Amino acid sequence: MIALFDSGYGGLTVLKPILKALPEYDYLYLGDSARVPYGNRSPEMIKKFAEEAVEYLFKRGAKVIIFACNAVSSVALSHVQQKYITGAQGLPADRQEHERAHGASANKAKNLALQVLSRSEPINRKILGVVIPMAEEVVKVTKNGRVGLIGTRATVNSKVYEKEISKICEKQNHSPIKLYSQATPLLVPLIEEDYHKQPEAITILKKYLKPLKSANIDTLILGCTHYPLMLKAITRGMGKKVKVLQSGEITAKSLKDYLSRHPEIEKQLKKSPSTVHAHPANGSLIHGTSSRGTLTILTTDDPAKFKTFTEKHFGMKIKMPERVVL
Repeated sequence: MIALFDSGYGGLTVLKPILKALPEYDYLYLGDSARVPYGNRSPEMIKKFAEEAVEYLFKRGAKVIIFACNAVSSVALSHVQQKYITGAQGLPADRQEHERAHGASANKAKNLALQVLSRSEPINRKILGVVIPMAEEVVKVTKNGRVGLIGTRATVNSKVYEKEISKICEKQNHSPIKLYSQATPLLVPLIEEDYHKQPEAITILKKYLKPLKSANIDTLILGCTHYPLMLKAITRGMGKKVKVLQSGEITAKSLKDYLSRHPEIEKQLKKSPSTVHAHPANGSLIHGTSSRGTLTILTTDDPAKFKTFTEKHFGMKIKMPERVVL
């Protein structure tokens, strides 16, 4: 099962393109609407929320978790990867620390790690983010090397986009790219309250975009999955010469490529069987597109409100979301 985690509705802008590109898998979507927005929280609190989500989603059967939320990808991704994936090849790193803190010898801790490494069935589960695929796309599309970023305070303050874009440029011998970042903390609350199309919201957006327009950028990163819900206003505000990049299609393409390169992960995912039908001309069998897998939507707040917002703004007919406690 593939799971997507977001602070609220925003991750649906990533889920929808993924469902279109890879419809045959089973999906879980978790929106932590009870604690949105994440972007104004401390790094420590974002990491805590991410840990709770990861533990819950793994218990629900997820094999691949995608942090659709940029704030979580920026601040907590490497932390949870180390804790739940990398640490002793599947043994949480904090358990090794626990052993040492409670008097376990170095040899005992080492033996514990070796026991996990020698398991006949290795733990194949992954936690992925949205930042690196976006950074790779930025390097591909910018022409003048001047790129803008709008995101929450957590994403902007993490400097993760600067770091990842710089790494890619260095690896590819690409000329340096200058990133102009603008924190836009009011946009997520406006979107979550379904107020983002009101004149007051558009006025706030224009004020946020003004410094980026002055910077002569040719590419703009939407560094929050909520922001595509204001795409028309953002595109209009930046002008036709600026290419606006959003995570949805980029992440879907990246995930499809990732699964093709990692069959050991892909084979663990429950997949609906491919449809087979006869060719109308010669009767030969044709393997058509795969049928759809299941989609379960989880929220930590009001399921009815989540369902109404999803169907209104995404055109997705969904079952009533399940309310959960992390």
